[in-house]
Amino acid sequence: MFILSKPGFAEQTITKSRFIAMAVQTVDERAVGSALRAFANQHQNAHHLVYAFRLKTEQGIIQRFSDAGEPSGTAGMPVLKLIEGRDLINGCVAVIRYYGGINLGTGGLARAYGGTAKLALDGATIQTFVEMQTINLTIDYKQMDNMTRLLAKCNGSIINKEFNQQIDLKLSLPTDEVSNFIVRFQPFSE
Repeated sequence: MFILSKPGFAEQTITKSRFIAMAVQTVDERAVGSALRAFANQHQNAHHLVYAFRLKTEQGIIQRFSDAGEPSGTAGMPVLKLIEGRDLINGCVAVIRYYGGINLGTGGLARAYGGTAKLALDGATIQTFVEMQTINLTIDYKQMDNMTRLLAKCNGSIINKEFNQQIDLKLSLPTDEVSNFIVRFQPFSE
């Protein structure tokens, strides 16, 4: 699985209709809604706002699309197929259309929306998705430097720390590193 680490944008004109696309990272449906509202606000005179998104949740993969008034399956579905084909998660791709007065037909619409979405995805930076997990860990003060080095090495982060007789930590780290951390700091872990 992959995620968008840097957004992508594209624009093209096809038979007098102007298509503008964005591909952005989103963590949940609220973020999708926020991104779509911001995009729509930038293009208030547009005729259609087509989108598709795919999110990884605890319940599994959620994916949705909208044809935004275009004939069924001609707009949102081609965008969603691109997202699925690239195995992207936690991302949203939206395409705005300014209607140019010429009907494109169902095949033309699918190619226009899908092609513009593809250009936006091609312009985005994509990286491998790393599943993160949150754990609680209690360590001795003398272990803090070693733990911080190991955490940085695996691209983890400290979410919260409390200094008591020992240090109580809440960490976010790659799921495949969790057992390593628990074993390494076992005498003090919870």
